[in-house]
Amino acid sequence: MATRLFPRSIRARLTMIATLVAALVFTATSTITLATVPSSLHGLVYAREELAVRRVANDARDGQLPAQLEPASKVHLLQVVSQKGKVLAATPDLRSDPPILGATRAVQPGKIYVTEQPLPPALGEEEGEYLVMAMPVRTPQGLLTVYGAVSLNEVNRSLTWLYLLVFLGTPLVLLMVAGTTWAVVGFALRPVERIRAEMAEITGLDLSRRVPVPDTGDEITNLAATTNHTLDRLERSAETQRRFVADASHELRSPISALRTQLEFANAYPEETDWATTGARALAAAERLTSIIDELLMLAKLDAGAVMHRRVVDMCHVAAEQVRRREPPRVPIVLAPCHPAPVHGSPVQLDRLLTNLLDNATRHAATRIDLSVTVEDDKVIVTVTDDGEGIPPEDRERVFERFTRLESARVKDKGGSGLGLPLSREIATAHGGTLTIAEHEPGARFVVVLPLYEGGP
Repeated sequence: MATRLFPRSIRARLTMIATLVAALVFTATSTITLATVPSSLHGLVYAREELAVRRVANDARDGQLPAQLEPASKVHLLQVVSQKGKVLAATPDLRSDPPILGATRAVQPGKIYVTEQPLPPALGEEEGEYLVMAMPVRTPQGLLTVYGAVSLNEVNRSLTWLYLLVFLGTPLVLLMVAGTTWAVVGFALRPVERIRAEMAEITGLDLSRRVPVPDTGDEITNLAATTNHTLDRLERSAETQRRFVADASHELRSPISALRTQLEFANAYPEETDWATTGARALAAAERLTSIIDELLMLAKLDAGAVMHRRVVDMCHVAAEQVRRREPPRVPIVLAPCHPAPVHGSPVQLDRLLTNLLDNATRHAATRIDLSVTVEDDKVIVTVTDDGEGIPPEDRERVFERFTRLESARVKDKGGSGLGLPLSREIATAHGGTLTIAEHEPGARFVVVLPLYEGGP
């Protein structure tokens, strides 16, 4: 089993990442600080003391050495000593003190000798290490040595605080970063946890519940809103599916019950049964069952988004083939002259669309049915018009609901299922088109609009 480099929790991962980034930043900063600050502090003290020593050496070289030296900035211990060890000049704090003797003997004129050492209590202002400089210089009085001393206690104290800050402060800061990140991420993810808890309570039996939407206006708000929209769609889909199953069960029960009754009667009274009539009725019931099942299967495929094999279909040819297959029709079907009208789609589904529309028109037409296929701009328009009683405006959308049959349809055809028009609209929609009912008197006019195919063969 592979070892995970990061924990599963987003909160823990973000805390770890933030802490690692902070650690890298602090490590790099501390390394640079420890590499530069100590040398910089010592360099500042060295430069200040060297400047003071050279100033006194120049005065001595020019024969202008005063008996009492003026202290320089931060340099209060200056002394000029002869070769015999006599103090010729010094700052007020060292006037009567013995000479400052460095660890290194100063023998070469003009060269500065440097050492770090503690000074005797009689010389030092305070205990601790001192940076001691010695510079021999030739003067009218002979070879003299200029001494300077600066306490390093202030530098050492600064470095001590620096080391404490780096080695103790950095872990504390990292703990603060980790704790702050943990708390902030936990607070930010609290709405997500509420959404998760609510989603865990939602089941297929109750899709009416919704997740809480925080008012922060951030991505979590968008997530909650999208989740609720998805639940809305799922609830509508589940309700439609339940109603669809109930209606389908009802529609299938009728022909099955009729078929079973006929067969049971024939089986109970075989001598009195007209087997030819019974067989014809049973065959009609089986055909109705087959038609309903075919339409249900096609609707199920369309609902599932199944993509059937598609190719270029000439709707003018499909319309002409429909008219040919219906000879002789109950009422005449008049196909207006049409030119090639190619669309890209499923031949089976497009043929079923036109079959359902013509079947519906045949049931309601009084004397004729007009069928036309035209091309307008980038659309193929198919119209099916009958001269029947028409469809009231308030029912023109209701007829596209599954298993919906108007009273006039029930009277004219008791064997209908109420699936033909809904299936036709689903097929048109699946092909990027529409199916609507246009205003027409007398009768009804169904208009199918499909995208014109303009590609290659």
